[in-house]
Amino acid sequence: MVFEFFAVSAAFIFGIGARQVGLPPLVGFLAAGFFINAVGPGFGMPTTTGPILDYLANLGVLLLLFTIGLKLKLKQIGELHVVGGTLLQFALSIAIFTPITRLLFTDDWTIALLVGIALAFSSTVLAAKMLEAKRELGNFHGRTAIGILIVQDIIALVVLAIFAGKLPGPWALLIFATPLLRPVLFKMLDLVGHDEVLVLTGMLLSLVIGGVGFELIGLKGEIGALVMGLLLSTHPRASELSESLWSLKEVFLIGFFLSIGMSGLPDGDALIFAVVLGVLLPLKGILFFFLLVAFRLRARTSFLAALSLTAYSEFGLIVAAGIPAAESFLVPLAIAVSVSFVIAAPLNRFAHPLFERFEEKLQPFERQTRHPDEQPKDLGDANMLIFGMGRTGSAAYEALVADGMRPVGLDADTYKAQAHADAGRNVIFADAEDSNFWNNVSLDGIEAAVLAMDDVEAKLIAARTLRARAFTGPIVSHALYSDHVDRITEAGADQTYLTMQEAGRSLAAHAVEAMQPQGDD
Repeated sequence: MVFEFFAVSAAFIFGIGARQVGLPPLVGFLAAGFFINAVGPGFGMPTTTGPILDYLANLGVLLLLFTIGLKLKLKQIGELHVVGGTLLQFALSIAIFTPITRLLFTDDWTIALLVGIALAFSSTVLAAKMLEAKRELGNFHGRTAIGILIVQDIIALVVLAIFAGKLPGPWALLIFATPLLRPVLFKMLDLVGHDEVLVLTGMLLSLVIGGVGFELIGLKGEIGALVMGLLLSTHPRASELSESLWSLKEVFLIGFFLSIGMSGLPDGDALIFAVVLGVLLPLKGILFFFLLVAFRLRARTSFLAALSLTAYSEFGLIVAAGIPAAESFLVPLAIAVSVSFVIAAPLNRFAHPLFERFEEKLQPFERQTRHPDEQPKDLGDANMLIFGMGRTGSAAYEALVADGMRPVGLDADTYKAQAHADAGRNVIFADAEDSNFWNNVSLDGIEAAVLAMDDVEAKLIAARTLRARAFTGPIVSHALYSDHVDRITEAGADQTYLTMQEAGRSLAAHAVEAMQPQGDD
């Protein structure tokens, strides 16, 4: 019970403390890890605390990567701006960080190179957590960032194989046969219900088949979990499976952030190392920004994706732990990763306002060409605007078409927008949080707007901007939580409905209708 006392209590106290000062809870979890490491031994903390947290952390990372895979499309990983941007950033980052490490912290070029490689990677866990919290994993910049992180994970396999002598054996070639599993996996997901068996299915695929299975053939379990998710990403129940694992994944990921603090206590040299790398952290984001702009992405997409990737990676700790030559940098890298999380997490929370503030300075760096993330300027003959084409938005679209309206759906997920368009719906790619979209689009002919996105910040921005553009038609929104209703209404919405409450009223109306006596033919 001592482990539970320290781990759960410290995580709760520091997590809620971070939230009270406007920081993401994960910053508090990092602090809790260092607190446990510092004071725990003096209060009889068991020696198994560190290994237990490492185990929970591994489960959390596997579940996270599995759920990311469920939301991805394989072809996006092979896009030129993803692969090209990752490879160039990796090479340039090593060229920057290696000599700095050699000059300031070590006399050994091999160690400096290993540290430079470790610092070239970005944190998969932090980026995915922040994008998921803002519901931007499906947005163009979110998909770009995740694609880059996946390519980095592939590079990580090569690095470990070269420096740690962990070359995959011939069994690793079985990864190319994994697509053959898709029919079996689809059938498995078809057979399970909507209860705890669905959760167990997700755990089996991510932790057992993906995690343990891939390690048995000489590959990283993280890659296995991601591949399992990718194989199921086109299944109709992929989203439901991801949502069923959400709470479990979040709990285990607390162990990940606590375990970073348990890596060791810093000395003076480690703190100096972390401070220097904290000062150099903006270089990582700046490099990503200019590379993505060079690959014809717009300034906004490049900025948001780059900011998501501006944090040192937990892979640095794997390098230090798995390669004897770099082991002396384990604690300094742990502190540097923690510092980068503390800096990056709040910045990502305010990513959109930050871009709006610096937009005039960043816009000139865009290349004068057609961008792959181009957004519409003309909405055609539509008279109804629907933001967000998930289940709620799609239902609203079909209802409006049935009533003789001419709706146009907008969604920030390029793949979702294309799927709707292929199905014959008038849906186009556009991001309601993008000021460039609002500056160029014509609202002539639009009589009403429906806000069907899940993210409350996106709803607020859309409502405010519509009113700022002198839009006088009704704005109707749904809300997931009661405390969001007043905020959305104050932003300019005429009517805001609680989703579940309206579903209940609709059910009641149908019940009353069904009770009415049927008229004679």
